[in-house]
Amino acid sequence: MIVVILRYWALLTIELLPNRLGVTISIQTSLPPIVAGPIVRHCAADQVNFWLVTTKPFTVSCKLIVKNENRALFDKRLTAQEIQQVQIGQHAYINLITLKAEVGFPINEILEYDFSFLDATSEYSLVELLPSLVYEHQKLPNFVIKKTIKEMLHGSCRKPHFVSRDGLCQVDRLLKESSLSAEKRPSMLMMSGDQVYADDVAGPMLVAIHQVIQLLGLFDESWNNEQAEKNLVNNSQQLFASEFCYYRREQILPHESALNGNINKFFVTSKKPIFTSANAKNHLVSLAEIMAMYLLVWSPELWGLTDLSLDKQTNIPQPFHKKYQSELVTINEFSSGLFKVRRALAHLPIYMIFDDHDITDDWNLTRGWEEAAYNNSFSKQILGNALIGYWLCQGWGNMPDKFTALMTSVPKHFANEGVQDHMQLIDMLLSWDEWHYSLATSPKIVVLDTRTRRWRSESNAGKPSGLMDWESLSELQQELINQPDIILVSPAPIYGVKLIETVQRIFTFFGKPLLVDAENWMAHSGTANVMLNIFRHHKTPPNFIILSGDVHYSFVYEITHRFKRNSSKIVQITCSGIKNQFPKTLLTTLEQLNSFLYATYSPLNWFTKRRSMKIRERKPSIKTEMSLYNQSGVGLLKLSQNNQKIETFVIQADTGGLVEFMEKE
Repeated sequence: MIVVILRYWALLTIELLPNRLGVTISIQTSLPPIVAGPIVRHCAADQVNFWLVTTKPFTVSCKLIVKNENRALFDKRLTAQEIQQVQIGQHAYINLITLKAEVGFPINEILEYDFSFLDATSEYSLVELLPSLVYEHQKLPNFVIKKTIKEMLHGSCRKPHFVSRDGLCQVDRLLKESSLSAEKRPSMLMMSGDQVYADDVAGPMLVAIHQVIQLLGLFDESWNNEQAEKNLVNNSQQLFASEFCYYRREQILPHESALNGNINKFFVTSKKPIFTSANAKNHLVSLAEIMAMYLLVWSPELWGLTDLSLDKQTNIPQPFHKKYQSELVTINEFSSGLFKVRRALAHLPIYMIFDDHDITDDWNLTRGWEEAAYNNSFSKQILGNALIGYWLCQGWGNMPDKFTALMTSVPKHFANEGVQDHMQLIDMLLSWDEWHYSLATSPKIVVLDTRTRRWRSESNAGKPSGLMDWESLSELQQELINQPDIILVSPAPIYGVKLIETVQRIFTFFGKPLLVDAENWMAHSGTANVMLNIFRHHKTPPNFIILSGDVHYSFVYEITHRFKRNSSKIVQITCSGIKNQFPKTLLTTLEQLNSFLYATYSPLNWFTKRRSMKIRERKPSIKTEMSLYNQSGVGLLKLSQNNQKIETFVIQADTGGLVEFMEKE
């Protein structure tokens, strides 16, 4: 097998391009055939989908086998309808594979799969090329299609340079310990936002991104930076060569005049950065940077072709050397676990939806922010590039049949020469309003888009927008009617910590919602009232499970309606982050104050929009008085028959231990 791989890599050896990125690469430059994936995506009885990235436009054959019967369900060369390839660089092709069944794929059976990659001279199998993809005593990677949800994993917020272990590595351990049996395996992994951090990037990660761009020949691009007065950067080559490329990108990111909210009449309008993240010093800009980030956070292959040692980086500013070295320790630990992450994602259906950091912090938070961001061609292109990356690497695989129009149009913009009609492509994706989706499981899963269909304030451009507008909420209600049970996936918690929401409301009053990410469901009265009325409506489901993330801590609330005989029972499970945490001391202080100020009989409760609801906290099964659990991990949801019992856990990223959120006796 080793001989086969080495022989194939020899065929793909390329000469280094001129060093256009200002980085030194003294490493082997042979490219492996597969640089990311495979990731199992949407799986149902009528179709299964896979995502992977190759370094050539291979002809691909696929085999799908029922393991227990050793029977081939599918064994043929893929047609143009079954595999779509999008070229993102001279040596980079995204592949989405869709297999459809005339009579239906088996449910609750282990299905093994294999791909063969054919070029002009040779043909190689998936396991020959990626032997670490399979578990011990296993011949091929496999997955299971499950219609009834008994167990599922969920989580959000995976920041590579946060100082904790990677929670996705625990998914690999869980699968391994389950012996990959059809019965014990979770139904899916739902990733509910911030799968990547385009706005918060460590220096070593950005160096790795630039080396990957060079190795794969990811496409250059140009833009019109109208407001660059002294730091002119109008294309990716100028960006990579700029003295502000590392740790100083706030110097070249676009700025715009912005109003100061409710009290703007007392202040002079000033120039403000459009990208509001406090960590925007390495904010990704080009589409090539976005695509390289995705390849680096999901698979280990390209890390072996990078050299991140500080003495090889000539353009890291000296004041940031210490920070770079500190970040490098964390990034090296992160990359060392990626073989486990890739293996886990190849054995479990994966679903995703975006949140702000997949694009940028405060994405569409206020109408004023949107007007500033989309009326500036440079910031619009930055946002559009991140959305293109989301579509190609996340959105595409969620429910491919729903995105037929995009799947027909988007690939036409990619060619060997680069991206064609770049802004036209961005306009197409920015106008797309069908990112949400639902899964025909039991319970039915409904995944919300809380970012692109916002309820904007007409009275004040500085007020937070509602997370969904009236039209999208009306569509949601129609989706829910007469369903017995629902799992609702909302990137942000619908029921948050009251004190934190109050602090956000205070900052909003003074015209500073961007400072505190004031984008909770209760921040906009229209959205809040409609959503709460949906839960009270007699035709919507009697039982809701809400899965959410975003906040960088985990908690579980049980919600019932006061003063109403028949009402829905709601269990909200918030798990965040997979690799991120809230500042510990601050969270402890906020929870203690919240417990005091919003105790059961506190009159302050009557000033909240949830005064007609009763909320009970589930406490984590560790020695603490806290109900908010502040450690990185992945959520595990277990449902009994008819969903009478709902068990919720966090699998700790550092130890793999289970923390259960216990129901009160």
